[in-house]
Amino acid sequence: MFEAFGRNKYTSTGVIGWMLNNAWPSMIWHLYDWYLRPGGSYFGAKKACEPLHVQYSYDDASVVIVNSFYTAFPSMKVTARVYNLDMTIKFVKETWADLTPDSSTRVLTVPQIEGLSTAYFLHLTLNDASGALVSSNFYWLSTKPDELEWQNGDWYHTPTKSFAAMDSLNTLPQVELRLASASEVRAADGLTRVTVENPNRSLAFAVRLKVNRSTDGEEILPVLWQDNYFSLLPGEKREVTATYSANDLGKATPVVEVEGWNVRRLVTQ
Repeated sequence: MFEAFGRNKYTSTGVIGWMLNNAWPSMIWHLYDWYLRPGGSYFGAKKACEPLHVQYSYDDASVVIVNSFYTAFPSMKVTARVYNLDMTIKFVKETWADLTPDSSTRVLTVPQIEGLSTAYFLHLTLNDASGALVSSNFYWLSTKPDELEWQNGDWYHTPTKSFAAMDSLNTLPQVELRLASASEVRAADGLTRVTVENPNRSLAFAVRLKVNRSTDGEEILPVLWQDNYFSLLPGEKREVTATYSANDLGKATPVVEVEGWNVRRLVTQ
């Protein structure tokens, strides 16, 4: 919904996020949960609200750059890549755009592609004039989209007749990631920097990182990650930092744990 608002800014009148967090333990409807643990929705909302952002439109398959800065950005490069479930590339397109201040700019459209797996992936990148990466986005899509019953909807709910076919995500091969970390205490904050790499030929889907206490194995909460619940393409490496209260660490040492949709659990100090 945040991406839809950004694309339609000044035509759309606004969004309401319900709900920010839960007053009780729950599996749904939150950006962070009762235990102050950020969920995948938190990082999706964070990415969608970045001030210079590349995104996909579900309604017309267009790729859009949302610029929320009051300054122009010339010669911005957008790259769109479509992958099958087995990571074969089915479509690549690059284009350049000059962004005006506080704008939403359609730059290309992903066409109908023959030979796609039922579930497939779209990877978008946005680079500035110097070549530096300023935004990236990753979508999992289906050749069988959601089918809604618009005629039976009301002001707050539209029933779904049939859902997008994503069950083939269950067939992704299991992968093991390379993991390294370094931790320090800076004033009242504990900082853990994590490097995670996918050396496999398969996608590492929905990678989740945790910082646990060595003494009892419990996750340190609350915690702020730069990013989490992300996917890693074959050969891709990411470095992310977690920040938390040093008091919550106590006398323990931080232990980093990684898991994911198709990622074998790995723990390292």
